[in-house]
Amino acid sequence: MSKGGDKRPIVIRRKKVVHAHHGGAWKIALADFMTALMAFFLVLWLLSVSSEETRRGVAEYFSTPLVTAITGGDRSGSTSAIPGGGPDPTHSEGERARIDSLQRTRPSMQERNFFRDLQERIERAIERDPELRQLRNQMRFDLTREGLRIQLLDTDQRPMFELGSDQVAPYMRSLLRTIAPLLNELPNELSISGHTDSVPYAGGYRGYSNWELSNDRANASRRELIAGGFDPGQLLRVSGFADRVLLPETEPTDPINRRIELVVLFPEIAEAIRNPTVMESGAASPEASIEALEASTEAPIESTQQDEPQVQPQE
Repeated sequence: MSKGGDKRPIVIRRKKVVHAHHGGAWKIALADFMTALMAFFLVLWLLSVSSEETRRGVAEYFSTPLVTAITGGDRSGSTSAIPGGGPDPTHSEGERARIDSLQRTRPSMQERNFFRDLQERIERAIERDPELRQLRNQMRFDLTREGLRIQLLDTDQRPMFELGSDQVAPYMRSLLRTIAPLLNELPNELSISGHTDSVPYAGGYRGYSNWELSNDRANASRRELIAGGFDPGQLLRVSGFADRVLLPETEPTDPINRRIELVVLFPEIAEAIRNPTVMESGAASPEASIEALEASTEAPIESTQQDEPQVQPQE
């Protein structure tokens, strides 16, 4: 045999690989992702061109508790799993009233702009007067739940009133009369309150005290505002709080607590002051109140009053 016949044949085996079909699930996932991304950027664009009230409404919508969304209650429904008593287990009626109350006490953008413009006009009027310009550091403007609050603060170097009296200092008189016509530019009603520090009078609270002094100073400020042209028909409340409402993070004897507060009231707050809501639940009948009063007058009263230390006024 030839040498070529000694070679063994070479057999090449090729395996046929069959690729399995993966399907189109990834395409669906990608389409969902792109749709969500487009919706996200659409929401961002809408928020950028919307007003503050609209953004606040969107925020309240997304803060809705899950339990409320399931039960169909109001946006701020109760998260308690135990239903309360009464005909409304989801508490939707009471919570709807609470939301309505919050919305009524929340200033609108228009009211904020009005108050901001009023503040700017007052600041410009004070800046034009060299004498009043020195009092700018003794004034504070802030927006409270009642309205725009203007605080006129006292200092030992420049008190707004004479020591221990309701005699208005000349610069305080000029300041109030400058503010007066500017307050007439808004139809909102005004509240005036007087405050003192905690330094008592010699007679304590049995005679003329910080209660009378704070009220007298509030009324003295009222008279100066009216003398400056303020419309008396816009005045709703004049009150004195003595030393019961101190400024945050201040000592009771700090002179900054001797102040006058002018509050340009929101219309709903003025209406609530004029017509306070009567709580019917738990209210006693007139007959029961009279019986309770008669019973209390028959009981003996032991006097525990002691002489108070004589401290000179330092207002």
